[in-house]
Amino acid sequence: MQDTDNKGQVHLAIEGGIASVTFDRPAARNAMTWAMYERLRAICEQLREDRSVRVVRFQGAGGEAFVAGTDIAQFQDFDGERGVEYERQIDGTMQLLAGLPMPTVAVVEGWCIGGGLAIASTCDFRIVTPATKFGVPIARTLGNCLSIANVAGLVAAFGRPRVQRLLLLADLVGAEEAQACGYALEVVPAEGIEAAAQKLCKKLASLAPVTQQVSKEALNRLLRHDLPEAEDLIRRTYGSLDFREGVQAFVQKRPPVWQGR
Repeated sequence: MQDTDNKGQVHLAIEGGIASVTFDRPAARNAMTWAMYERLRAICEQLREDRSVRVVRFQGAGGEAFVAGTDIAQFQDFDGERGVEYERQIDGTMQLLAGLPMPTVAVVEGWCIGGGLAIASTCDFRIVTPATKFGVPIARTLGNCLSIANVAGLVAAFGRPRVQRLLLLADLVGAEEAQACGYALEVVPAEGIEAAAQKLCKKLASLAPVTQQVSKEALNRLLRHDLPEAEDLIRRTYGSLDFREGVQAFVQKRPPVWQGR
């Protein structure tokens, strides 16, 4: 079954019990617009109720990126409250994705940054190519922050020391390191990633779905347990002069000048 609604440039196809979700904006490295996030939420809501789907795979179009974050040009009129609203929407989208009852697989080629890293980290498994790079370089590029739920998800996926590097040093994690720490299930050449993804999806589809469902929910409940309130941190960051400078510097294609205010 092919989904013909191209709204938001996120496509859905379902065949043989495997759903394929494609982020399709290769000219911008599949950076997410508001419409793309809205479409992703709608797809997750649809798949959550579709008992014929046994596995969901996510991938980016074009081979250069999975998702290179959120489209930064959309942040130009933000303040602290808009930042809180945005992070709530991201958290809501990730909750929908995490709540899919069937196993999920991120098929990652190239850049997987910011919002793309959140999507990939929310999936149950990740297959990557040698050129894949994971990161949240906001301390270098934009001057914003992540929600506490997003940070908790990254710590669960990578461990605190690597997340400190990602957030405080704006480092990138490559494919080999991602596999070594257990984040990436497999690293395969770009020409073999489709076959590897199909093999994994078919194996997942052959296993006991109820066991998979309750196991996923148990893991999700552990991650959600007792997360502290942190919206004050989001308001402070998105309301800062540095964040406004980061957005304007990106739009004007120049390095940002941080003032710590």
